[in-house]
Amino acid sequence: MQPIISVKGLCKTYASGFEALKNIDLDIHQGEIFALLGPNGAGKTTLINIICGIVNPGQGMVLANGHNIVSDYRNARSSIGLVPQELFTDTFETVWNTVNFSRGLFGKPPKPLFIEKILRDLSLWDKRNSRIRTLSGGMKRRVMIAKALSHEPQILFLDEPTAGVDVDLRRDMWNMVRHLRDSGVTIILTTHYIDEAEEMADRIGIISNGKIILVDDKKVLMQKLGKKQLRLQLQTPLAQIPSELQAYPLELSDDGFDLVYTFDTQSEHTGITTLLRKLNEQGIDFKDLQSSQSSLEEIFVNLVKTQS
Repeated sequence: MQPIISVKGLCKTYASGFEALKNIDLDIHQGEIFALLGPNGAGKTTLINIICGIVNPGQGMVLANGHNIVSDYRNARSSIGLVPQELFTDTFETVWNTVNFSRGLFGKPPKPLFIEKILRDLSLWDKRNSRIRTLSGGMKRRVMIAKALSHEPQILFLDEPTAGVDVDLRRDMWNMVRHLRDSGVTIILTTHYIDEAEEMADRIGIISNGKIILVDDKKVLMQKLGKKQLRLQLQTPLAQIPSELQAYPLELSDDGFDLVYTFDTQSEHTGITTLLRKLNEQGIDFKDLQSSQSSLEEIFVNLVKTQS
């Protein structure tokens, strides 16, 4: 299946000499939620702005829904909706007029029933005659999403969509994004909230210093790179880890009551059975044990550290 966004050999160097993107290759599939993660200055916004036609590319090629973003700009751009991080809109205009006008900018004929559906889906229908300046920050962000969807794009970019909104609204917006994905819209999400990517994304790409360092299915990524830990709560505290157990990747808590064993989920043998036998031989009893797996945040931080 042809990707809905295809980036090949994309480079971007600004007049200052700063190399923002370095030979980016990236394919995004139709109907997926793709999370693009990276630290500040990694190149996320530059990449998005090039795909959306806001910044000119240097070298390379970008196709959006099969259209070259340079030679076939109009058709490429009409396939894309963009919700920027900053709230740019006419504060003195009404919600209805703002969204309706945005549709007209793409040469689309009036379609009031469609605009009504968008506003209802975003819980904005009751605010349709309200001026933008009277809305809360969360409602203004919903208006930005409505504007981006007004011309019926097949691709939607969300740049930090929940920045500055409360937890309840974040959950509502997550549900809305899933609904859009289910309707066939491809979602590309940038976020500083790692839990947002872990909650929503089908695939994750990580960019650092202008390079894509990893792209993978979220579940596969966490299986490949995630570490599991076994935490044993001891009956009596240890002053130190016995020499007979020094070969094992063990950590002892400060109070001596918790012994933490870290192991690779992909390894054929976890070593847990042998460890438990060794503990028994040493007369170390435990009253409880718990297992946990690395979060996406830990994986992300470790990957970026490795590449820096």
